[in-house]
Amino acid sequence: MTVHLYLSLVPEALIASMLEPEEFGSYYAVGTKKKSSGQAIFLEVDPNFRSEYFRIKEGMARCVPHEDGAPKASIYISVYRVLEHVDVSALGKLYLVTQDGRTLSLDPAEHIPDLDGGLHLYKEIAPVTPLIASRLNPLEFYDLIVKNPTSLVTLPAIAFAELRLGELANDPEMGEVGDLPYSNMDHLREVLKDLRTKPVATKMVDRGSPASFAYRTVKNGLYIGNESALNYYPMPSSNELRENNYRWWRSANM
Repeated sequence: MTVHLYLSLVPEALIASMLEPEEFGSYYAVGTKKKSSGQAIFLEVDPNFRSEYFRIKEGMARCVPHEDGAPKASIYISVYRVLEHVDVSALGKLYLVTQDGRTLSLDPAEHIPDLDGGLHLYKEIAPVTPLIASRLNPLEFYDLIVKNPTSLVTLPAIAFAELRLGELANDPEMGEVGDLPYSNMDHLREVLKDLRTKPVATKMVDRGSPASFAYRTVKNGLYIGNESALNYYPMPSSNELRENNYRWWRSANM
């Protein structure tokens, strides 16, 4: 059986597994008797990737079938400072898994598209999980947090998604909320208004935000990067998801 290497973002871990991505997603999200269930996000990692920081060869060697021939579901290689030590060039598809184990795969794009103006809302996924509002577009936000920080707050690597703001992106005071599901909307409006009137580039919306988030709120895609490179994983539109991945879309919107 083939041994796969997966980088989990929720929670952060490097895992060897004999399960194919869809099977791993279901196992990882739905859980077992000894594991709680919940949303999962993970990436395929080139099985030939090696780093002195990880005991990958040993972990993959331990990933062998059970006595009854069933594939080994997971061998944890590392659960600490994983994202920063995996080469972005070794990352393959990204998988978004719903709480009931439906898996959507996203391919990395060759180029990051032109980015629009207005205000932005970012959900950091790993290694920390705050919700951040910003005047910066995704490339500028990544540059500020990872490559060229202007404050004491910096990260060696980051995984984040840009979330929809709708009319609030251009009119935080009077814009219609629509179907935006964010809690404490008055606070969000105040934060966005401050970004338009004060000389700050980013402001914290929720420092205690959980790692999980509603997939339907993703505006354009997810970003995974470190000091050397940034990968962009575009998210299909709602119409595309309804037409081509209806079971996943319905599960994600329950």
